[in-house]
Amino acid sequence: MTQNPPLTIFYDGQCPLCSFEMNKLKQLDKQKNILFVDIQEPSFFIDYPHLDWKALDARIHGYLADGSLISGLDVTYLAWKLVGKGWVYAPLRWPVIKWFADIAYNFFAKHRHRISYMLTGKKRCVSCESKSEKVDV
Repeated sequence: MTQNPPLTIFYDGQCPLCSFEMNKLKQLDKQKNILFVDIQEPSFFIDYPHLDWKALDARIHGYLADGSLISGLDVTYLAWKLVGKGWVYAPLRWPVIKWFADIAYNFFAKHRHRISYMLTGKKRCVSCESKSEKVDV
């Protein structure tokens, strides 16, 4: 019987900034506390048919070991906390700052491909562009 990790992250592997962050987390996750799931991989639909792909594509989500689903900066904070760097994101969860941080994150999530392109010069892959058009994302 395999035990669920403390966090399973569902992320957009076609977003350059998202992929960069996930790769950094993977490097730091020495204890293997995080399972990384790219929602753009074909195996996602086989492994997680019960999850709403559109919702997961709209913003980062995570499963906790108890099966609870969390999203947005709560996922980001927990992931960095699990790799020993939670202090960097902790202020984003403080009551007054949390409200503003969540608004900023929602803006980022909605426009992540444009923002990624502006910051990195990298676009999402062509095959993913046609996939997102098919699902009206």
